[in-house]
Amino acid sequence: MAKKIAIIGAGPGGLTAGMILAHRGFDVTIYEKDHVVGGRNKPLTRNGYTFDTGPTFLMMKFILEEMFQEAGADAHKHLELVRLDPMYRLKFFDHEIRVSDDHEKMKAEIQREFPGEEKGLEKFLAHEQRRLRYLFPCLQKPYNSLFDMVSPTMLRALPHLDLGASVYDALGRYFPSELLRICFTFQSKYLGMSAWECPAAFAMVAYIEHRWGIYHVRGGLNKISDAMAAVLCSNGGKLLLNTPVKALINRGRKVVGVELEDGTKEEADEVIVNADFSYAVTSLMDRTRVQKYAPEKLAKKKYSCSIFLLYLGVRKRYEHVPHHNIFFAKNYRKNVEDIFTRRTLSDEISFYVHNAAILDPSLAPEGASTIYILVPVPNLQGTVDWHTEQEPFRQRVLEEVAQRTEMKDLRKHIEVEELYTPETWREKFNVYYGATFNLGHNLMQMLCFRPRNKFECLDNCYLVGGGTHPGSGLPTIYESGRIAANLISKKYNVPFTPPPPLERKGLER
Repeated sequence: MAKKIAIIGAGPGGLTAGMILAHRGFDVTIYEKDHVVGGRNKPLTRNGYTFDTGPTFLMMKFILEEMFQEAGADAHKHLELVRLDPMYRLKFFDHEIRVSDDHEKMKAEIQREFPGEEKGLEKFLAHEQRRLRYLFPCLQKPYNSLFDMVSPTMLRALPHLDLGASVYDALGRYFPSELLRICFTFQSKYLGMSAWECPAAFAMVAYIEHRWGIYHVRGGLNKISDAMAAVLCSNGGKLLLNTPVKALINRGRKVVGVELEDGTKEEADEVIVNADFSYAVTSLMDRTRVQKYAPEKLAKKKYSCSIFLLYLGVRKRYEHVPHHNIFFAKNYRKNVEDIFTRRTLSDEISFYVHNAAILDPSLAPEGASTIYILVPVPNLQGTVDWHTEQEPFRQRVLEEVAQRTEMKDLRKHIEVEELYTPETWREKFNVYYGATFNLGHNLMQMLCFRPRNKFECLDNCYLVGGGTHPGSGLPTIYESGRIAANLISKKYNVPFTPPPPLERKGLER
């Protein structure tokens, strides 16, 4: 009889693990509290407008393709992936760069805005390629103990970690100009971190964009989760929507199933938890068994920032606003320190605008737009009272958008509006402290120091998602799902092929 796998949550990590394990012959059931799959990757639909709740572009397309292959499927039969060039527009007060993964175009952009610094691009690409080659294998393997930190893979990677340096420091090797460094370090925000605090190892994130580009998924990135759910079910897995889990059932250290909100108890040989990690250990697990992560200990850990989001259905098409846009505060470093250090609302804001309908008209009614505005803000460890600040901050954001973008008349055309604050992330998505990108990615919360894929506090329990190894971001969350699936497969002697090295992936664009 096939071993029973219970998965809590149909987010990207749970779906990845589920479709792979179902393909390998396990009896998989995913329990999802919502009426749709995806978690922070689900669609938000209102009156003919469709928004991605969270991620709006895909990096490392080949990782997604591999996950479908692991499940016996072809991603391209389920999804239409569109490469973006330029990838995004970066807008300062005195400079604007349209960032391309075409290196000749990118050199020309740098030469136009920062004359003489274009030669740094080749140095950046060469050095960060080496870093990625050594570090990426470390992100594809599990860490079950400290001994895994002295494996040959890790020892080869150590010189490339740049211990003690930040991403901003690392980019100083290539570009003298502060603004140009910011163009290659703002990606720290993908991890919910400051570029001045994010470990230098993550300079490879910008390299990944410039090496393989970024992609839009026709219909929105939420279509990835829909496709994974379809593959799960075609492989014989079960998906139960509107079925929240109340608690894990354990006998001593051993997890033996899940208890649903309605009191039903379901046995399982293995349980995979795809809920927000800190929420899971404080709300779903027997606290006597997870003292390592007691609330007072969790409070001492570092968490990512949160985000303020406006989803606007607008009765106008803004053809001159690119697909992805980032507008930086005049004093960007102070803005970042307000968010991460002082945990206050900044006098100046930086913000991101996603104008997807110019590329993908299926997301909005004819002639209309889905405008997604994201502002990084402090998580709920700060003192911001969102019940008081929500409306004034909304007005500030809309005013900044009117002043700094081509959408001067945006407010006049708004037909649909949804607003998320850090409180929304906590209440709707069970995100601890509203820290949208999970636990921070400082070195002492990475690799074996991060909650482990084979959870160290309980037997027969596995973790996937941004709060476990290898961390936040869709490609790494997919990897967490594959790692969990491989650990379970290894336990039951089910054969699988380890992920191929980067240089053997045949990575055409």
